[in-house]
Amino acid sequence: MNTKNLENLVIIGSGPAGWTAAIYASRADLDPLVIEGVEVGGQLMLTTLVENYPGFKKGIQGPELMDEMRLQAKNLGVRIITSNVTNLEKEGKHFKIVYSEKTILAKSVIITTGASARWLNIPSEKKFKGRGVSTCATCDGYFFKGKTVAIIGGGDSAMEEAQFLAKICKSVKIIHRKHCLRASEAMQKKVKILKNVEFIWNSEIKEFLGDNILTEIKVFNSKTNKESEIKVDGVFLAIGHIPNVNFIKKGLVELDKMNYIITENTKTKTPGLFAAGDVQDFKYRQAVTAAGTGCMAALEANAFLEGHVYDKKLKEC
Repeated sequence: MNTKNLENLVIIGSGPAGWTAAIYASRADLDPLVIEGVEVGGQLMLTTLVENYPGFKKGIQGPELMDEMRLQAKNLGVRIITSNVTNLEKEGKHFKIVYSEKTILAKSVIITTGASARWLNIPSEKKFKGRGVSTCATCDGYFFKGKTVAIIGGGDSAMEEAQFLAKICKSVKIIHRKHCLRASEAMQKKVKILKNVEFIWNSEIKEFLGDNILTEIKVFNSKTNKESEIKVDGVFLAIGHIPNVNFIKKGLVELDKMNYIITENTKTKTPGLFAAGDVQDFKYRQAVTAAGTGCMAALEANAFLEGHVYDKKLKEC
């Protein structure tokens, strides 16, 4: 393939990890290209007020934060393509990237495609995204301080959400479609002793109700075959995330059992290929940690392109 237009560094994806990587890469004079994806900005585009990202004393709207990061990268000369990458593989000593029926080559690549939250995919769900329905208690739980919330799920993530929300909410209802939890025994014990937590077994949400904001949920009990309406101020979905890795050729990266990219810092098993943000972080999933790994990936990529391992040391003068 013609390498006349060979890219130095391509960043696939956007969000806090992608834009931070782009900013650092541009300042390192790497002339990065960002293929941001059609759904730009990642999970923060689905949130409203963000109060836990440093630097904004009154908080900032999620989409606005992503717009600011994008503009900052663009003002530093970062080139941006709005398209979805459909294939990433190794071709010789370079990486081949396919998007919109176009193909480019790159010396190095940073993957920042994130992980998409699993939704219930019921008709009324979309209406209340960011208006009472959330997938992140750490991000949005504070808005429901002293109120009644429901958590959907039965795994460790749901139990972690319950512990967090129980500290600030008046009442927490855990709705699970089975009669038992799949969470570890240790996690279950921690939640079951909480006095303001109630379990609703054999049940699933059929509809979200309310005008502009969520006020109730319609729940179906598979044991009694009855529906009931429960008043809640918020619902947190904790039914897992799906890392966005389908475009990566099999074997190019190592995946864990949940399909997250396994990295050492941000390095994948393939030299020159890095991953940052939620696509390799199943634990924290925060904007600030994603931005941090984006910075790390850019520094690692710069070191790779210069022919050495990143090892920041003080220089004597």
